[in-house]
Amino acid sequence: MTADAAVEDLLRDAILRGEYVPGQRLVEADLCERFETTRFVIRTALQHLSAQGLVAMQRNRGARVRSVSLDEAIEITEVRRELEGLCAARAAGAATRSDRAELRAITRDMRAASKAGAPLDYSDLNAKLHAAVRRIAAHETAARLIEQLRGQMVRHQFQLALIPGRPAVSLPQHEAIVSAIVDADADAASRAMRAHIDSVIEALRSLPAARVHR
Repeated sequence: MTADAAVEDLLRDAILRGEYVPGQRLVEADLCERFETTRFVIRTALQHLSAQGLVAMQRNRGARVRSVSLDEAIEITEVRRELEGLCAARAAGAATRSDRAELRAITRDMRAASKAGAPLDYSDLNAKLHAAVRRIAAHETAARLIEQLRGQMVRHQFQLALIPGRPAVSLPQHEAIVSAIVDADADAASRAMRAHIDSVIEALRSLPAARVHR
């Protein structure tokens, strides 16, 4: 990895962690100081992150962290449903014994986090499970697109994680996905993943700002 790419990755990670909030200006001089690099490197990183939908470039006004409305978040999730369904089906046909053990272990941890009332831990494990399915599927294009779309959803994913009772709803859905992959049933894995994403869409629509725009 080049130094330029490393700076881009560090800035992307900072945005995804919420260190820079939606609408916040990304001042080149401040970023140069933080990442100990040049304006050219920062401008290149900002342009790349703009292409990925994380940054909004405004003529004569610089760059800001892009704000994604709930309506757009729902559209993004509808696209993710198709891509993640594909990955689940491919994972069912490709999972090794080690992969299947890993998926079962993650769902056990998810159940423990749900029982303990730890929504943020559950959310982290949720992301870990989806990432594992994408890795097992080994579909590079789908994985790249999903990761790009997911990056635009960070604020809304945090909101979803804090919906009371959300883990109890999504846990059996994740267990159904894992069960189908373990059984090497591609059709069932795709259906289970799509059903889960449908549930995510309904949860997004239940958020107050979404109801305003419906």
